[in-house]
Amino acid sequence: MTADLSQLVKAYDVRGVVPDQWDEPMAELFGAAFVQVTGADAIVIGHDMRPSSPGLSRAFARGAVARGVDVTEIGLCSTDQLYYASGAFDLPGAMFTASHNPAQYNGIKMCRAGAAPVGQDTGLSEIRELVESWLDSGAPAFDATPGTITQRDTLEDYAAHLRALVDLTSIRPLKVVVDAGNGMGGHTVPTVFAGLPLDLVPMYFELDGTFPNHEANPLDPANIVDLQKRVPEEGADLGIAFDGDADRCFVVDQHGDPVSPSAITALVASRELAKNGGKGTVIHNLITSWSVPEVVREQGGTPVRTRVGHSFIKAEMARSGAIFGGEHSAHYYFRDFWNADTGMLAALHVLAALGGQDGPLSQLVAEYDRYVGSGEINSTVDDQAGRLAAIKAAYQGRDGIALDELDGLTVTAADWWFNVRPSNTEPLLRLNAEARDEPTMAKIRDEVLATIRA
Repeated sequence: MTADLSQLVKAYDVRGVVPDQWDEPMAELFGAAFVQVTGADAIVIGHDMRPSSPGLSRAFARGAVARGVDVTEIGLCSTDQLYYASGAFDLPGAMFTASHNPAQYNGIKMCRAGAAPVGQDTGLSEIRELVESWLDSGAPAFDATPGTITQRDTLEDYAAHLRALVDLTSIRPLKVVVDAGNGMGGHTVPTVFAGLPLDLVPMYFELDGTFPNHEANPLDPANIVDLQKRVPEEGADLGIAFDGDADRCFVVDQHGDPVSPSAITALVASRELAKNGGKGTVIHNLITSWSVPEVVREQGGTPVRTRVGHSFIKAEMARSGAIFGGEHSAHYYFRDFWNADTGMLAALHVLAALGGQDGPLSQLVAEYDRYVGSGEINSTVDDQAGRLAAIKAAYQGRDGIALDELDGLTVTAADWWFNVRPSNTEPLLRLNAEARDEPTMAKIRDEVLATIRA
């Protein structure tokens, strides 16, 4: 097997095709490297439902115990359930999942004790370097008594922790359709929702890492079509879709219409601020809607804008002591959850907000969805820097227009804004535009795309 670790080790995690790009012997090396970089004497490991996940996670455990480290295996779990275990046990953790990627992929999301992120700048590059140096010769012998491997079930404790953070006991009864996409939501939702005033209609709850019904990526509109159809058929109050490792949640209203993750961010932010007496910092990335900072300020909070990417959000959460953070990609981060992201906790907030009043979800979210967005539009380009420079030249110096380069290029006017940023892994430019009305958004979107694709 030829290993190309630059393709395997991403900005925030390890992810690649099994066995072409990595396999169990390499997973064992990652286990040894992880404990060396973190300095841990004990770790916790979980895995999703992909066919390769149990073997890869056990190989990682072997690499760790060979270096004297005790391993707690929590088995099948969602990524946020692994973060729960890392936080509750105060241990570094490793989650074996490729999230929403197709079945042939697998990966590792790693964290330090308390669910603190491990990314390129926080240990992942050192882990990669160690694994690369060991590929031919194997990990060096370690003079220590081997550690132990024990199993522990954390699902009930995880569910109880979440339910303690959001009170749903007094909401009106709600009918909710949940599409788990054959991913880990099918494992966690029944336990988290147990005993709540919810009439649950399950879709694709059977754990199957070959994803027989649709890809477990609700960010792609094609993958929520079944949910959008089912919700009005059932006369349900809303629908929720989880991705493969169930750390992200997407919401559709009673008509089956998608609710933007920015509107969910604003809704949850207002609830978290209310819980904190109207005070607190809320993090949002620079391509979330203008609605988010507006709602945060209206509720008495302080919005803070970051680059796109969960390591940036988590770092800013820790630095600022923020109570909540949200991204356009439906990742939601909570101070009460060790600054980690959990789609399940966001879903509980939506259910509590809807069930705490009498109106439908479409009416509830309308106050948090104030602008017209383009969604993310990707364009393949030969010269990312050259196209960005052309866009900058086209708008620089215009009256009433501000430019900033926090992440790519953001151009802001009184009635609209857009951001263009390069992909780190592909020859793409990603455009997001927003305006106060549809014609303005369409005009700006098309104008920028013409420059990108010239």
